Amino acid sequence: MSYQDTIDYLYSRLPMFSRIGAAAIKNNLDNTNAICDFLGKPQHKFKTIHVAGTNGKGSTSHMLASIFQEAGYKTGLYTSPHLYDFRERIKVNGQMCPRDFVTSFTNRMKGLIDKIEPSFFELTVGMAFEYFALEKCDIAIIETGLGGRLDSTNVISPELSIITNIGWDHMALLGNTLSEIANEKAGIIKADTPIVISESITETKSVFEQTASSLNAPIYFAEDFIEFNSFQNNWHTSLFEFTQPLIHYLDAPLFPKSFTVECDLPGKYQHKNLKGVLVATQLLSTMGWKLNANKVLKALLNVKKNTGLMGRWECIQNNPRVILDVAHNEHGIHALLEQLETIHYNQLHIITGMVKDKDVDAVLKLLPTKALYYYTQSHIPRALPASELAAKGNALGHVGETYQDVNIAIAAANKNANHNDLILVIGSVFLVAEVNRNI
Repeated sequence: MSYQDTIDYLYSRLPMFSRIGAAAIKNNLDNTNAICDFLGKPQHKFKTIHVAGTNGKGSTSHMLASIFQEAGYKTGLYTSPHLYDFRERIKVNGQMCPRDFVTSFTNRMKGLIDKIEPSFFELTVGMAFEYFALEKCDIAIIETGLGGRLDSTNVISPELSIITNIGWDHMALLGNTLSEIANEKAGIIKADTPIVISESITETKSVFEQTASSLNAPIYFAEDFIEFNSFQNNWHTSLFEFTQPLIHYLDAPLFPKSFTVECDLPGKYQHKNLKGVLVATQLLSTMGWKLNANKVLKALLNVKKNTGLMGRWECIQNNPRVILDVAHNEHGIHALLEQLETIHYNQLHIITGMVKDKDVDAVLKLLPTKALYYYTQSHIPRALPASELAAKGNALGHVGETYQDVNIAIAAANKNANHNDLILVIGSVFLVAEVNRNI
């Protein structure tokens, strides 16, 4: 098979959550374990860090990967979903795995695929583990798909785990209360293994504490160790000021009591992810990993360059400004609105498309009524038709027209916008993935 034949086979042969939703999810780790056993347990041939959470786990994973790369470690990175190329999911030192590896791995696995009928995600997790083992990675940052306890990635024995936050998303699969969702995410906590919580709330803190205690896992709530003080923003980087109120409790701290971080993932909301990353980095440095402040700061300023991250407050045009952001649930939209309050623009133009199984009404209710709206949809079966989205939006006073494609919507917004306006593309990872960046 050619590479394209291989990708077509994977998409058509294996159930894929991004295309069909919950039907692609398996409620156990049997297939993942079978795949890993067939491959000789590659997940135990390199060190790992495990990252879960409702929002921010992608940014957190890329920050950590950048840090280990700058420190000179051969670093694997497994994330999902991809935007443009399937191989974005599996990288070593920021480089996507080769096409011929994807093809040869898939050919090798066809017999097992026919036997156990794995999901797309289950197979790609095994593919990532195999690649990181073959590449002899020193460490790999492994991002969960959704949940944690039954997530296919949850067959590793990490050096450390991070849960970024808990919010309302995938309730049909994870639970109808924040504590139920937190319990699923807490499933990545391992015995005697440090767990960092980047952001906690009353409804979830006790869940994490109880799970960690039952497993004798040291737990670190980032807000106890690092306080966010101030923020300066431009369109391409942000400057964050932090203090460490409990620095006297830290063993050989990497940073002084007060310090600043410049990060190329702009957005005020990134301070929450940064706190978790910085606490994790501090812990890892005491565990023998050779990390230092200068390399950490350089890595955080070069996350996109080092790892190729896209779609997080990503500016693709300056006049008028066009920003892409994969915010698609209540928690993510709240963070996005907080960011909008820190920047100056004249008129806001919002291009949005969502998927059917999200809480669309809850998201739409958060969006500003003063914006001009352009309703569209991605070209996947899960996409909510633009006409239905527009009807919901118009009923809330978010008046706008429908467009059959996100790029047609961007062209319309560009035609309507003045040079100091802001065009924002949000609502779905899959919508952002269809944006033509060469505008």
